[in-house]
Amino acid sequence: MRGQGQSPIDAAGIDPRALESLLAFWADAGVDTSYEDAPVDRLAARVRPPQPTPRAAAPQGTARTEQAQAIPQASAQGPDISAAIAEARRLAAECETLEALAAAIAAFDGCGLKFEGARQAVFARGEPNAPLMVIGEGPGAEEDVQGLPFVGRAGKLLDKMIGAAGLTGRVFITNTVYWRPPGNRTPTPQEQMVCQPFLERSIALVKPKVLLLAGGASAKSVLQKSEGILSLRGRWFDWTSSDGAMTLPAMPTLHPAFLLRQPGAKKRAWTDLLMLEERVDRPERPG
Repeated sequence: MRGQGQSPIDAAGIDPRALESLLAFWADAGVDTSYEDAPVDRLAARVRPPQPTPRAAAPQGTARTEQAQAIPQASAQGPDISAAIAEARRLAAECETLEALAAAIAAFDGCGLKFEGARQAVFARGEPNAPLMVIGEGPGAEEDVQGLPFVGRAGKLLDKMIGAAGLTGRVFITNTVYWRPPGNRTPTPQEQMVCQPFLERSIALVKPKVLLLAGGASAKSVLQKSEGILSLRGRWFDWTSSDGAMTLPAMPTLHPAFLLRQPGAKKRAWTDLLMLEERVDRPERPG
């Protein structure tokens, strides 16, 4: 029997909450692949990590054929989302206001997340002409209930951070996907690609000066980067829309949910916000 306030320990002597926090830490850091079913102390075992199996040299003249065959095979690993993306682009292009865009998203059936237990579409909150747009990854449980992004514990922390940086009332907040992923899992790249036309249209309508990308899933999707958030955060990148019509400065930072699990990282997030605030308030430079 455990006393009040103690961590729940399972039969194997593992605290599930500690395990969940550790997994979330590695996921936020960009680690998404396991090479073994069980951990191996390679320093103690004095063994080398698994090496890729060498490929036999292809006969001369067949390399291009193999590359051409690999493309359809790779696309066959996931669902064909081209039709859904095309429909999202058509609907987004027709929206002249944020209200129309919110309605188009709610009516859109091309994202599978809509049919995996989500209560409703969660689009955005904040100022429609804000100089700063914050882009997270996707709605959580509280957001799914209220229909607004970043309203749970992580959202409350985000609001405090925005206020401390002097940016209250100057922010528009949204996500890369608009329906809650089951179990609050990270949205897949395919789900984010389907929703991308709506995100780009919201940027075009709000016309922010700066983008703040909260968390690894957002930064990787928006910037098309493969690095983890600990490598990307605190750096400026140029985001360009798919049609090349818009280019904006974008900074990735640590997700507020990550900061709740790892309070020691708040100092790094605060450094990011200070640079962000300076960029938002910087006077426009002439031509």
